[in-house]
Amino acid sequence: MNSRKTTIETMLSNALKPVSLLVSDDSAKHKGHAGARPGGQTHYTVEIVAEIFRGKSRVECHRMVN
Repeated sequence: MNSRKTTIETMLSNALKPVSLLVSDDSAKHKGHAGARPGGQTHYTVEIVAEIFRGKSRVECHRMVN
């Protein structure tokens, strides 16, 4: 079974063809917060650079990633 991190990386890579992609599992930082689970894989940070974002607003880019 793939981790959610791997799934996120695969989906973003296939859809946006990034030049640079970094997906970090930040679940440990959110321990005890709403939505956090003991097994983690609940909170992520994504840093992505892709040509497809050129000329788009920050909101448009966020929508494309989401």
